[in-house]
Amino acid sequence: MHPIADPFFYLVAIPAILFVGIAKGGFAGTLGAITVPLMSFATDPITAAAILLPILCVMDIFAAWNFRRNFDVSHLKILLPASLIGIVIASALMGNLTEDHLRIMIGVISLGFCLSHWLGLSARRNKPGKASGCFWGGVAGFTSTQLHAGGPPLSIYMLPQRLEKTTLIGTMVMFFFFINYVKLIPYGYLNLLTPENLMTSLILMPIAPIGIKLGYWLLGRISQETVYKILYLSLFILGVKMIAEGAI
Repeated sequence: MHPIADPFFYLVAIPAILFVGIAKGGFAGTLGAITVPLMSFATDPITAAAILLPILCVMDIFAAWNFRRNFDVSHLKILLPASLIGIVIASALMGNLTEDHLRIMIGVISLGFCLSHWLGLSARRNKPGKASGCFWGGVAGFTSTQLHAGGPPLSIYMLPQRLEKTTLIGTMVMFFFFINYVKLIPYGYLNLLTPENLMTSLILMPIAPIGIKLGYWLLGRISQETVYKILYLSLFILGVKMIAEGAI
């Protein structure tokens, strides 16, 4: 029942969790997708993901409360059923796919999406429809289960919808609120939620509401256009980072 004692782990984990809290409070899951890679500097990625999941679940409570009146149900009806399929597939393949391959896959998709937007190619197409939502919802469920990196695939469907900024973030928050609690089932079944990991999560837990409140505060002070620019830029940076980590 002893938590991780390495001081370097907490030196890395505390700012990483604060950052993902800010992401959940104001910039959806895209920015927060770098948390597992950051924590992986101090521990292995599987342990990092297992420690992070209970903290994400607590963050989701605060985030969902903040956005309880600002989300689009119609998009969730498309995304959530598909995400369950992605979670089931990812759980069945847990440990069989290398994290490097997953990182490269997410990175390539993210870069392609951002370049398409910046070059004006996405503006020539209609908004993504139901089939696109089902596909990217499933991919988001898969990558979220494997690496807590569901933000980039979800953004590929959500950003072109051009929703009002609070509704956009709120819809993405509700999506992750649902799937993170579902992910507790396979994580528990695969014995990833060990007493050591849970105790470490408990120590880091107080940082969660601080990050959420800070992110929500920032969202109210940044224009909608700036929010979208930050999301696209963060998605691009995350894509480059994941390709580099997967290739090295």
